[in-house]
Amino acid sequence: MVLRLIDATAAKSGTTIMVDGEPYTVRSNDISKTGKHGASKCRIEAIGIFNSKKKIVAVPGGERFEVPLIEKRKAQVLSVNASEGKANVMDLENFETLELEINDETKEQIAEEKQVEYWDVEGKKAIMRVL
Repeated sequence: MVLRLIDATAAKSGTTIMVDGEPYTVRSNDISKTGKHGASKCRIEAIGIFNSKKKIVAVPGGERFEVPLIEKRKAQVLSVNASEGKANVMDLENFETLELEINDETKEQIAEEKQVEYWDVEGKKAIMRVL
């Protein structure tokens, strides 16, 4: 579910936007005004939330980006499958059992019976940090 739409010129540092169906966090936005009758151009540098890949997008200033709704939830780790990079967790609010991907930064910290925070962005879920 999309929270709202913003112009490329309104994408400030720290804003989460959807680029090619994937959520990215804006790191910088360079806005350049062109000639007398030209439109502004934006060069947006963003980092992927789930894959941590850098992406640079050059678009007109009037281009619209979707801002996704990010649900941050808490869960308890039931089991860890380090070879596949996944963990079975139980949501602490509705007691639903999920199999989620483990973020590279949390791989060493995660263990059974620890509490974690996972993010749900547009239906894609992943463990983001250990509490």
